[in-house]
Amino acid sequence: MKLPQPSAEALEQSGRLVSRLQRLIDAEGGWISFATYMAEALYAPGLGYYSGGARKFGPGGDFITAPELTPLFGQALASQVRQVMELSAPHIVEAGAGTGLLAADLLLELEHLGALPESYAILEVSAELRERQFDTLATRAPHLASRVRWLDGLPDRFAGAMIANEVLDVMPVHVVAWRPEGIFERGVSLDDAGRFAWADRPIAGRVADAAAALGRPLPAEGEYVSELNLAGRAWVAEWAARLEKGALLLVDYGYPRAEYYLDSRSTGTLLCYFRHHAHGDPFLWPGLNDITAFVDFTAVAEAGFDAGLDVLGYTDQANLLFNCGILACLARRAPEDGADYIRAAKAVQRLTGPHEMGELFKIIALGRGIGQPLLGFLRGDRLHAL
Repeated sequence: MKLPQPSAEALEQSGRLVSRLQRLIDAEGGWISFATYMAEALYAPGLGYYSGGARKFGPGGDFITAPELTPLFGQALASQVRQVMELSAPHIVEAGAGTGLLAADLLLELEHLGALPESYAILEVSAELRERQFDTLATRAPHLASRVRWLDGLPDRFAGAMIANEVLDVMPVHVVAWRPEGIFERGVSLDDAGRFAWADRPIAGRVADAAAALGRPLPAEGEYVSELNLAGRAWVAEWAARLEKGALLLVDYGYPRAEYYLDSRSTGTLLCYFRHHAHGDPFLWPGLNDITAFVDFTAVAEAGFDAGLDVLGYTDQANLLFNCGILACLARRAPEDGADYIRAAKAVQRLTGPHEMGELFKIIALGRGIGQPLLGFLRGDRLHAL
């Protein structure tokens, strides 16, 4: 597959990140974990994909998220957020808010429902995205923008609803290879020409413990490669330490563990995105590509449970949106023969279709002090699959 060519300016920025990574690998004795590489490629100050200023979302970026498709995603999700706030406190934190469209859609729909939060905080690491979020809110919901503030880190204490849409998949992952002779961590080194190259070393420490816990047998021949998202587990535990009452609503693409580590999925789930093209080379143009891995939702549930949270529900995106009334939100649009309605209906089909986002994307709810079933999981709950 032929990818579009980056601009000369973008290639120059990527080159600066390459030099930074090369120095880091040399300083670490010639090898770094892939988790370290991925963290640098995505988040190195001023150079990483999410911190370097390039446009990421929408038709002019590298991928499109659910809020970019239609405001109906946020309008439906608002019903679940309202219920969580009613059962805890009228506050929202959104982690990784993208362009700010979900924040705007949620606030406008919660206003329509008579359930506006007292505060809406956005936890965002990208200065460029903070600016876009501010502009989006000022344009789409100017009378509500004053309710929004930005956080530099997790709050010390929190009660209410926390939302994270496509955040776990961009947390740095360790790559692990099971081979007949043992289990190895697959990291990054430099070849004789100074280019990035995969390099294995015997697995050790907490990565070894996490790999062993999966109980995968060694293959008789060849290798089995997959990922471990230890950063995601730690992030969930940090939220658990801060959540006094309320729920974390985590939306992403992924599988329960039994499906994530299927024998047939022997090359892992790493994917890179550049201008709406998916490819499998994380060493191509560092800082210009999004690098993602599917989410092991069993690991997310375990992290929450071990940290004292209740696992309140787990389902696919289609069930969540139908349970939360996305069809009723659609019905409020223009008449069924109108162009606006037809566009919105097509977006709903993409969000909920089993061969599109409806089955691939899942949502898990982790909480504390929530004493009744959550609306979004009343039908189609898949807790048994975790």
